[in-house]
Amino acid sequence: MPHERLLEIAAERQGGDYLMTLLAVIIILVAAGVYISALISIIASSAAKGVKLVWIVFAFIAPVIGSVLWFLVGRRHAQRSPTTS
Repeated sequence: MPHERLLEIAAERQGGDYLMTLLAVIIILVAAGVYISALISIIASSAAKGVKLVWIVFAFIAPVIGSVLWFLVGRRHAQRSPTTS
């Protein structure tokens, strides 16, 4: 009856484990949402194809930093510069 022992161990755990897990899941979901939004925004932007490629590669290499930088710097720059390719 190993599953009964697992249930006992789970019942003995404190609520802090649950809250930490919930917080981790929320952070992961928010980061994934920002990442996916950034990729969609990069693809739909009016930036040149080469610039889009650089931003997409950067977002793949550093998903969180790349996505945040796209929204802070890249998108604004892409809106100002006309498409050249």
